[in-house]
Amino acid sequence: MEFLLYLPLGAVAGVLAGLFGIGGGIIIVPVLVFSFTAQGFDPAVLTHLAVGTSLATIVFTSINSVIAHHRRGAVLWPLFVWLTAGILVGAVLGSLTAAAIQGPMLQKIIGVFAIAVGLQMGLDLKPRASRGVPGKSALGLAGVVIGWASAIFGIGGGSLTVPFLTWRSVPMPQAVATSAACGLPIALCSALSFMAVGWNETHLPAWSLGFVYLPALLGIAATSMFFARFGANLAHRLPPRLLKRLFALQLSAVGLYFLF
Repeated sequence: MEFLLYLPLGAVAGVLAGLFGIGGGIIIVPVLVFSFTAQGFDPAVLTHLAVGTSLATIVFTSINSVIAHHRRGAVLWPLFVWLTAGILVGAVLGSLTAAAIQGPMLQKIIGVFAIAVGLQMGLDLKPRASRGVPGKSALGLAGVVIGWASAIFGIGGGSLTVPFLTWRSVPMPQAVATSAACGLPIALCSALSFMAVGWNETHLPAWSLGFVYLPALLGIAATSMFFARFGANLAHRLPPRLLKRLFALQLSAVGLYFLF
């Protein structure tokens, strides 16, 4: 029954992710927090469980995206390699940081991030290209920061990687494609780290692998991959500015709920 519950949640997350062009993590984490709360999960672990499970679902949803961008030749693989080197370190550090933060405080941190993303989308704030394409050391350092933050927020890193690459004069199509490719190692490394740090947690519900809840992972992954394509197609038929503003309001509402 729990698995069947997460099938429609995955569909909604997939549609919204495809519709608004943002990784599903910023959508999935709040949905899982609400769902786990309704199921009576222990407040001490439910937020960490939501973040870890979200990261695990991104492993599956990002594969299709990476393949599609690669076929179009848009992924800048040399940049990907050095970003990933830093991401792997940052993802482990981020999961350890999240595990050390109490659940209610972690919700507030995620709430602030959701409001920030909502404001960025609602006001259409984008960095202007002001510096050249980064070198290896700059890419590695940026990867550490992006991987660390993504693991804490349970996201694939697109809302961080794309602005960074755009600021460093990478054209938007290549920035989006390279960011999508980076989402896979971010999610994989972070999910494995959340499994490890939560392995001996005593308050977890049944069917958990550390801080990853398997019924939610399987249910969301089963439908979000398909419905993300549907959302992407739908986005071309609706006014993009109105969509972004509506989504910004939704994110801001979620962020305020987590804060207060």
